[in-house]
Amino acid sequence: MLEAFVNTLKIPDLRKKIVFTAILLAVYRVGTYIPTPGIDGGKLALFFSRLAQTQGGALFGIMNMFSGGAISRLTIFALGIMPYISASIILQLLTAVIPALERLAKEGEAGHKKIIQYTRYGTIILSVIQSFFIALWLENPERFQGLQIVQFPGLSFRILTVITLTSGTAFIMWLGEQIQEYGIGNGMSLIITAGIISRIPTALYQLYALFSPFAPEKAQLDIFTLLLMVVMLVLVVVSVIIVTQGQRKIPIQYAKRVVGRKIYGGQSTYLPLRVNQAGVIPIIFAQSIILFPATVAGFIPSQGFQKFAQALTRGEWVYNSLYALLIIFFAYFYTAITFNPIDISDNMKKYGGFVPGIRPGKQTAEYLDFIMTRITFPGAVFLAIIAVLPSIISAGLKIPYLVASFFGGTGLLIIVGVMLDTMKQVESHLLMRHYEGFMRKGRLKARMA
Repeated sequence: MLEAFVNTLKIPDLRKKIVFTAILLAVYRVGTYIPTPGIDGGKLALFFSRLAQTQGGALFGIMNMFSGGAISRLTIFALGIMPYISASIILQLLTAVIPALERLAKEGEAGHKKIIQYTRYGTIILSVIQSFFIALWLENPERFQGLQIVQFPGLSFRILTVITLTSGTAFIMWLGEQIQEYGIGNGMSLIITAGIISRIPTALYQLYALFSPFAPEKAQLDIFTLLLMVVMLVLVVVSVIIVTQGQRKIPIQYAKRVVGRKIYGGQSTYLPLRVNQAGVIPIIFAQSIILFPATVAGFIPSQGFQKFAQALTRGEWVYNSLYALLIIFFAYFYTAITFNPIDISDNMKKYGGFVPGIRPGKQTAEYLDFIMTRITFPGAVFLAIIAVLPSIISAGLKIPYLVASFFGGTGLLIIVGVMLDTMKQVESHLLMRHYEGFMRKGRLKARMA
């Protein structure tokens, strides 16, 4: 593997792509520290430190994770890439219910470009709406426990905030597209990953403070607990890799076709059905729904609502149970939206493909739907376990949630998934230049097969 990393620097084209990607990610990280004009950064930091200790701080913590800490500092990149993700998800859902978008998605490269353009428009619209309400929210001192966050509130501040935050999101979207076209890896995913990884130094410092190797009297963790955490981290990462890469291969046989003097088809292949078809989307949906009552509770002075929100506090058994059930539900829901067995069956039939032992057409669609329903269940259960694991570890080992969050949850799934995808792209460049890839044994087995 180390040899493969060294080889990446020997290929001029690949080296340029990696350097270009690193520079743009560095530009993104610099932007997360440029403050929005008209904001008192000290008072804002004080407010978020207080908010983190309340129930409503959980949702802001998730948003802050996706923005790489930009929300807590309210920088020009405060909205992060979330408006783009939201617009992409909305368009995906609309494609399944609006025939015009469905036809557009089937038009190949031209249709794909139009959908990307619609996603950009949706991103700008969502950014304008979100930034406007953020400006209104910042102007009200009562919501900040009496702290005057905005120095000069009014219409000019609102317009300036909308322009600043919307421009920041548009610039992040442009950075992601540039990485996608001229760099290596998926640009948007790498930007999210860079924001999540930026929290690692803070988590390591908190872990160091808990262990306190040079002041044993202050230590809250012993060496046995620390070793246990290392072993658990390795096991969780390996499990995430296995499930992320896991797939059910459906054998497909193509009949021979004679076109003029040429014979087409006759080969055997397979259709890969992923165990975790929905990715991290179910966790994002479930988090948004389950944390909404706790967030609203901070603004509604109702004892009944406060008790209801308190029952959904992170770490409570009600929270963990409901969270897991929502993840399983959204895993099936999103898989049903994105995976269309009827279209796959029709395309196979169109090109003379069939599953051995299964009639083409309706029976093939039913068979694919049955298989996907079965393999989605273990994937959904695994997502639920990974999602609630940080809360269990945080409560069981008495460690900060920021440290425990790297033992599961959305952050770990995104990091592992993006890293695997990037490594595959780098390996494809290495193999094209006749270099060894990252997994030499796997390549040798593939050649022998």
